[in-house]
Amino acid sequence: MKVLPYHHLLDGTFRNPEGSPLRDPNIKWSMLKWNKEKKKIRINIPSDHIVDKKEVLKNIEKYKNDNYVAWIGHATFLIKLGNTTIITDPFFSKNAGPLIFGPKRYAKPAINLEDIPEINLYLLTHNHYDHLDYRTIKKFPYKKTKVLTPLKLSKYFTKNGFNNVEEMDWYNQVRVNDLKITLLPAVHWSKRTLTDTNKTLWGNFLIEYKNKKIFFACDTGYGNIYKKLGKEYGPIDLTFINIGAYDFRPMFEKSVYHANPEEALNIGQDLKSKKVLGMHWGTITLSFEDPFEPPARFKNNTNKYGYHKDDAIIFKIGEVQKLEDLLQK
Repeated sequence: MKVLPYHHLLDGTFRNPEGSPLRDPNIKWSMLKWNKEKKKIRINIPSDHIVDKKEVLKNIEKYKNDNYVAWIGHATFLIKLGNTTIITDPFFSKNAGPLIFGPKRYAKPAINLEDIPEINLYLLTHNHYDHLDYRTIKKFPYKKTKVLTPLKLSKYFTKNGFNNVEEMDWYNQVRVNDLKITLLPAVHWSKRTLTDTNKTLWGNFLIEYKNKKIFFACDTGYGNIYKKLGKEYGPIDLTFINIGAYDFRPMFEKSVYHANPEEALNIGQDLKSKKVLGMHWGTITLSFEDPFEPPARFKNNTNKYGYHKDDAIIFKIGEVQKLEDLLQK
């Protein structure tokens, strides 16, 4: 009899790595409370939070022969490594949900979907609406790109004209051009409908290029798995890590599935990551903390986790930086 990996359950669903924190079973989600508390949030976007689209496009063109990182917003980045341009969790819609439902973004994407450069590799971490954006998949301009997804998520692409889609389980490796991509565990969950909880997998991507290691996190909470991953795959040169969507008071204290800024730094420390770049903030309201609290907490707590302030990187939406410059800061 075949022994299933720990994260595979007999009913075909998935679970987090052994020893991961568990959600309090007594928590009761209340849409009434959610709407009431959300109305209290004041979104005051700093004037320098978003780079002008013309400048973004100019910089992408400027660095087209270099390795670079560009933040499009939320968890969507362009990462160019050699001859491969990667897009992560592309989310270009006005809201995160089916049709007109779900949270609406207050910061537009840095550039329009039709203006993105040619993409060679599309990385999808999980199926939540702010990551698996079906409208973006349908309209994606480069259907020949290689797509890597966790298990049971390829259908969203194959039914929309993509013909080079590969599903991955944790610890599977795939080579794309001169990159090695490994799907690694994350502390999260999956759900899009009332009946599909944890029926698809989630995960972090480790991208190895020449002698550099880049870790792109799925939405993740803190868990002991990161010490293990640090020992097996570290040191990491640059970790992209979620730092927003963690505070759900008064409904409950915080999400075990979304790291707060301090936990994000702790994950970076466990991974032996030299630099950590905060994402998943400043775009859409998914929780009750002040929308611009995460980057301040991220920067202000660096020394507690063995980092200098410059090691905790915060981008503006639309910022483009050469990878070499990022790693040398």
